[in-house]
Amino acid sequence: MSTPVRPATPREADAIVGVITLAFSTDPIARWSLPNPRTYLDVMPSVVRAFGERAFDSKSAYCLDDCRGAALWLAPGVAPDGERLASLFEEHAPADVIPDLMEVFEQMGQFHPPEPHWYLPLIGVDPAWQGQGHGAALMRHALERSDRDGVPAYLESSNPRNISLYLRHGFEIMGEIQVGASPPMVPMLRKPR
Repeated sequence: MSTPVRPATPREADAIVGVITLAFSTDPIARWSLPNPRTYLDVMPSVVRAFGERAFDSKSAYCLDDCRGAALWLAPGVAPDGERLASLFEEHAPADVIPDLMEVFEQMGQFHPPEPHWYLPLIGVDPAWQGQGHGAALMRHALERSDRDGVPAYLESSNPRNISLYLRHGFEIMGEIQVGASPPMVPMLRKPR
């Protein structure tokens, strides 16, 4: 049985932000940078918007029919709101984490391919529905567009549990980002097929 995936509308942004916030509640990088549960719940929705809401502009925000999962892809040439992200973390992350986190962001930028590419800053499934193929359905749907456009797809895996999903969909590991006490992050690239 395939999971229905469709473009999300801007009216669904709150639902998309909510499901991604839930999905990242155990993400190593997200919780290292926002370890206090209250702060995480208050700030992560703004982080999700800064990282991925520009996906709605290019109609590359995708969700399952019931918003149990979502993926925010940024079109070639579109970037997250880096200034807003830095501001959010500078204001809310623990002081001892901020220098390492800013260096993590710097290294993330260095791994982005120089050629036009689709960028996946955020993909997530409600924890109550994980392990049922929803993430794979979201990934397949978006990669069809990457293949049709003949453009590579790029992401950083902030959770080691997800690397096998990305490998199964043709992504290759480019290296590792790890600064100070940060959990490792794995940049990955997929050539179009």
